[in-house]
Amino acid sequence: MYRKILVALDNSPASDTLFTQALELAQATDGALLLVHSLSNQEESSPLPMSPRLDNIYWAPGTELDLEAWRQAWVRYEHESFDRLRHHAATANTAGVPAEFRQLIGNPATVICKAAQEWGADLILIGNRGRTGLAELVLGSVSNHVMHRATCSVLVMKANVLSSTATSATAEVA
Repeated sequence: MYRKILVALDNSPASDTLFTQALELAQATDGALLLVHSLSNQEESSPLPMSPRLDNIYWAPGTELDLEAWRQAWVRYEHESFDRLRHHAATANTAGVPAEFRQLIGNPATVICKAAQEWGADLILIGNRGRTGLAELVLGSVSNHVMHRATCSVLVMKANVLSSTATSATAEVA
């Protein structure tokens, strides 16, 4: 069965639901978790990349302020993402599921596939935003790339399932 489960997380609320489901699967199969997050400007919560304006190529007064503001936003994004991974790993360990985490930099699909292969994962658990048509063509699909390039099994959790589970969990807490 699935003993080594890589869980691909981003900073969306749906990822919290994905983590919960991965934890339940690991408990049921006596498995271990590797939580992976890719620091990338493709993620919605990441700071937008610096714009390629002419004053970013040639120095102009004030240019360094833009760069410093972006650097601070990136550091904040990096720390918040790391803290989220650490929290999920601690939750899993407290529940009796061995868990470790890695925060890597790069294209999310490539990072996930490489981490799974290096760790020897039996299964990758990943969410899907539900992009179709032009949005998928332009923005790409991390889950689609992983599904076709991973060397192990891949379980894709649809966005509507993750969001409905998150909504019902929120309603139960309230």
